[in-house]
Amino acid sequence: MRVTIKDVANKAQVSPSTVSRVIAGNGRIGKDTILRVRQVLDELGYHPHHAAQGLAKRTTCTLGIILPRTPDDVFSNFFFPELIRGISTRASRSGFDILMATGSLAQEERESLTRMVRGGRVDGVVLLSSRLEDPLIRLLEEEQFPYVLIGRNDYSASTLSVDTDNIRAAYELTQHLIAQGNQRIGFVAGPANMIVNRDRLEGYRKAMEEAGYPVQNEWIIDGELLQQSGFRAISMLMELEDRPTALVVIDDGVCFGVLRGLGELGYHVPQDISLAAFNNIALSELSTPSLTSIDIGTYQLGYTAAHQLLLLLAGEEKAKSRFIIPHRLVVRESSLRK
Repeated sequence: MRVTIKDVANKAQVSPSTVSRVIAGNGRIGKDTILRVRQVLDELGYHPHHAAQGLAKRTTCTLGIILPRTPDDVFSNFFFPELIRGISTRASRSGFDILMATGSLAQEERESLTRMVRGGRVDGVVLLSSRLEDPLIRLLEEEQFPYVLIGRNDYSASTLSVDTDNIRAAYELTQHLIAQGNQRIGFVAGPANMIVNRDRLEGYRKAMEEAGYPVQNEWIIDGELLQQSGFRAISMLMELEDRPTALVVIDDGVCFGVLRGLGELGYHVPQDISLAAFNNIALSELSTPSLTSIDIGTYQLGYTAAHQLLLLLAGEEKAKSRFIIPHRLVVRESSLRK
């Protein structure tokens, strides 16, 4: 026999409406009550009847995720699976499923998002990154469709977003390399139109300027968020006559490509060149040498983004539109000069 909300309410000694609010992720309930209801939900093995809920509320109980680039590219970068894990964990706790879509070209991305929104497939959308004058944000604003952005945008100040202070994080990472005695510091960047890339470049430039050290244009190499981009970048940088002694790298995965390229060219880290990157994925501690990285709280970024979107869907008023997840510098072997 199927367990009902009334069964859960009776055992938890609360009203059926309270059980419904716990399932929906409504935050205006006491913590003790939430814990008691969730325990009973687990004990009785209750599962929301999404089809019935959808008919009654005209909802799908599904959140959409728009992946940047192709699935192969996304899942070869360890940052995105951890981000999605945070989103899906929070969504499932409120009985929501996840629908992911992508496109290898900008037009394909827009078409995927349009099908999600106009086809009534999802109740809200999570964007995993933003670009300058992002057409996906423009579409969602035009459709007045609920969404949350992981990152920062230049389109609307009212956009609900969850982000890292990337300017500050890059500033601190560059300062760390400067403190190790480096004056010639390069930057292995991501796509030039990504706002996170621009913010991290700004933080890097600010630290270099404050220290009185020049930033050479040839020390900044644009690329993609892929290992092969790091490999190509280091091949170009090490051919320079006046090459940098340290590098800030846009992403840990890209930095693994840098490490591989340096190894093949016969250079050693950090003896010949120091490295520091962003995201602090699990493999950063296990690489040889272990990688200095900024931990941006990737899982928490995804979890918080889903939480804020669910509150928006539940009709909760926003206390603020932008949420900043704290970051921390994790210093390891790759940046420490002997």
